[in-house]
Amino acid sequence: MSSTTMSAQAGNNSSGPPDVLARGTRVTAPDIAVVVLYLVVTVGIALWSMLKHHQSSAQSYFLAGRNMNWVLVGGSLFSSNIGSEHFIGLAGSGAATGIAVAGYEWNSIFIIALLGWLFVPVYLASGVYTAPEYLYRRFNSRRLRVYATVLSLLMYVLTKISVDVYAGALFIQQSLDWNLFLSVAVLIIITGFFTLTGGLRAVMVMDTMQTVLMVIGALVVAIRSFHVIGGIDGLFEKYPRAITTIGNQSVVQTCGKPPSDALHMIRGPETADFPWPGFGGIFIASIWYWCTDQVIVQRCLAAESLSHAKGGCVVTMFLKILPMFLIVMPGMISRILNPDTVGCADPIICQQVCESQSGCSNTAYPQLVLGLMPAGLRGLMLSVMVAALMSSLTSVFNSSSTIFTMDVWRNLRKDASQKELMVVGRITVLVMVAVSIAWIPFVKGAQGAQLFIYIQFISGRITPTMAAIFLLAILWTRTTEQGAFWGAMCGTAVGLIRLILDFVYPKPTCPTVDTRPDVIKLHFLYFNIILFVGVGIVTIVVSLFTEPLSEQSIARLTWWTRHSTVEYLQENPETPDTEAPSPPMELSALNETGPSKSSISQETSEIGNANQANVAIKTEVDKPNDGPWYKRLWRAMLGLEESKRSTETQPGDKHVLHETRRDQIILNIAAATACVTVTILWIIYR
Repeated sequence: MSSTTMSAQAGNNSSGPPDVLARGTRVTAPDIAVVVLYLVVTVGIALWSMLKHHQSSAQSYFLAGRNMNWVLVGGSLFSSNIGSEHFIGLAGSGAATGIAVAGYEWNSIFIIALLGWLFVPVYLASGVYTAPEYLYRRFNSRRLRVYATVLSLLMYVLTKISVDVYAGALFIQQSLDWNLFLSVAVLIIITGFFTLTGGLRAVMVMDTMQTVLMVIGALVVAIRSFHVIGGIDGLFEKYPRAITTIGNQSVVQTCGKPPSDALHMIRGPETADFPWPGFGGIFIASIWYWCTDQVIVQRCLAAESLSHAKGGCVVTMFLKILPMFLIVMPGMISRILNPDTVGCADPIICQQVCESQSGCSNTAYPQLVLGLMPAGLRGLMLSVMVAALMSSLTSVFNSSSTIFTMDVWRNLRKDASQKELMVVGRITVLVMVAVSIAWIPFVKGAQGAQLFIYIQFISGRITPTMAAIFLLAILWTRTTEQGAFWGAMCGTAVGLIRLILDFVYPKPTCPTVDTRPDVIKLHFLYFNIILFVGVGIVTIVVSLFTEPLSEQSIARLTWWTRHSTVEYLQENPETPDTEAPSPPMELSALNETGPSKSSISQETSEIGNANQANVAIKTEVDKPNDGPWYKRLWRAMLGLEESKRSTETQPGDKHVLHETRRDQIILNIAAATACVTVTILWIIYR
């Protein structure tokens, strides 16, 4: 469909509000067939992963056996990050305010390098399963572990799941005209089934496949969009004139025009939506998301070595360059082609158009796809949105089950068997699925633009605190448990106070004059910087006035001690009558001199059972068939299928921090190339 035709349609609707919700007639049988084919393939991959890779231990289920290569790590990192909310949110922000929102994506490239070159080496050396477990080992603090665990689970339920569900529901509703709750519930159930059955290995394989699908689909839409609009030059020429012609004209003239600096990445420090000094706040939020969030950290921990973890980070760094051109700019094009719908300004008109008085920019990407793509390709893009939704949700479900099982259940039941941990992990997924479905009515009532503001309120008030604590824990060996705890408590208290004030004094919609107190008007990015610095100061001051930790208690738990050969020793255990936490990566693994103490103890504990069942094991291995396929499938779903593979990558099997000189050179050059490339793009679009 040409831009002339779409403009004509907009003109025909100028007498009344255009209806962008009744989109069901635009999706044909071939489109539905493509979506169904995608879902069948997805479920097939889950079943294949269960039968091929027996999930017989917590490490195999939660960390994919720690043997994932760099391609799967990179594909899963990108897919876990780019969910359906990115297609809806980034395109919507691009339509509303221009290209500056891409700064979130481009800034994250530098933080991903920080993840691979600073955080991952410490995580791998410590041998942890989760980010909260790292805080426990670093400070021997159960209260910090509980704090981080509860915070992560709440953030997953209230932010990640809600945003993904809303964004996916918006696209599905406009595309298929299905019942909102039924369609999303079906997707969540399928997603939960996939995570429940296959574990992290299946999730990462699916994520990589969906990364390819998302990039191809978004590339097709972008090429078609730029062709219709006349390329980037046509976009920059026509976007400033993409103004709606319907509604109260005084409101339209005040609130309906694109910002004057919409075509610039770097904007003024006072009144802009994305002030340039505030990019420091973006860096801080990105540190929490990319370096301490379990969804991201878990994928790096599943890598078979540090080189593969870094390689996955490099893949993600290059992929993060794309959203500007594949999502943000197409969102701006959608406003040019649909000024009366995507660019509506009158709250009354917007409410009638998309059921949100705050604006309809969130419909930018769905309208672009439904208006430009032919039959079949619309189904492809619907599959892309389903893939984005499912990849994000599977990541959240798997990470939630990992955190609860390894940080909560394993501490409640220290003698829990591998099978018990597997079953608990799967039950946690079922609970998360139930909570997600129950959350749908709240997502529906939150409304589009207000939902994203709500997400910023929640995450922006917490992330600076966690970013400061983790950075100091890794970079400053003098950081103590008391300093980290009171820094976290003070930061959380300040963040909650600001959050309450934000709800008491909500930001008025245009053209209402903003009469809020100046302290409330402070841009949230500036608040991120202030809170981050404040938490750092509190943590440092308290740490200096408390007893430092010994060298043995921080061995292989900080950047400076990651190669330490000192034997790890738990200092001042909080509960002396209970078992001490597992030590970080074993000394023998670092020295590459033989089996570690933990591996020896594990082997010793298993020798008795192995000898007693020696004949049975041999008989089982020699069997060509384990029984009917449906029995094997049922046992695999419950985590009761025993693995016939005796070699699974363990931290003590090899020196996980070892890198060949060749790998180091290639990875350093690749990471530097990505950083230089995005810096050049910043200069071009400044």
